Amino acid sequence: MMLARLNLGKRSAPVGLSLRRHCPQDARMRACLRLPCLLLTFIAATPVALAADEVTIYRCTDVQGRLTLSDSPCAKGQRQETRHMIRPKDAPIRHAAPVTTPAPVAVPPPQAVVINTPRPLYECFTPDSTRYFSETPEGNPRWAPLWTVGAPVLAEVPVYEPGGLNIRVDDGRVSGRYQSPTYGKVIVPTAAGYGAGAWVRDVCHPLPQAEVCARLGDRRDELRRRFFNAQPSERAVLNREERSINARLASDCR
Repeated sequence: MMLARLNLGKRSAPVGLSLRRHCPQDARMRACLRLPCLLLTFIAATPVALAADEVTIYRCTDVQGRLTLSDSPCAKGQRQETRHMIRPKDAPIRHAAPVTTPAPVAVPPPQAVVINTPRPLYECFTPDSTRYFSETPEGNPRWAPLWTVGAPVLAEVPVYEPGGLNIRVDDGRVSGRYQSPTYGKVIVPTAAGYGAGAWVRDVCHPLPQAEVCARLGDRRDELRRRFFNAQPSERAVLNREERSINARLASDCR
């Protein structure tokens, strides 16, 4: 079809004459001879490429008016209509981007935080209203004689003397007298009088933490005042107690 369309145009000069007219001698002649060959090759390949991309659809209508679509010509007795369409092409395959796995993040090991609970301090009072401090609610239990805590040393004990008959013989005469029973009391020493004793525990109650720190500071100041007038043996005891107070203040009163 393409060749026929080319021939239907204006009549052109013979190929030989055209080459002689437009192409020079020798070197240019070979280039001019290639031009018709390339043109013929392009014209012959174009319909094949177009035919491969086109699709013909046949619309067939029978005598009853029913419409069918087909890729082949209609049967006899049916009205035929054709549609030329471009063959659809699949979209190019998209390759998914490779999934990169992030490098694992190093998790630091868990850290344990230890919180020390402040130790309590108790304020205690002896029976004679003397105040002192203790780290335990028992205070300073001690063994004391009972009389020191008000126990009686002596006690009255009831005594019972039963009655009786007294008989007397005097110069051949017998006489007698009946003595009635008597009730009395005698004073005897008690267990306290014999040195008995008992464990004495003072009354103690806990102090608030803020007051604990203040009491410890006061106690440290008192130890430092006593240190200058103390004997060498007592100074060692005061030093040990002060070191203990300093450690407790650093731990519980920051």
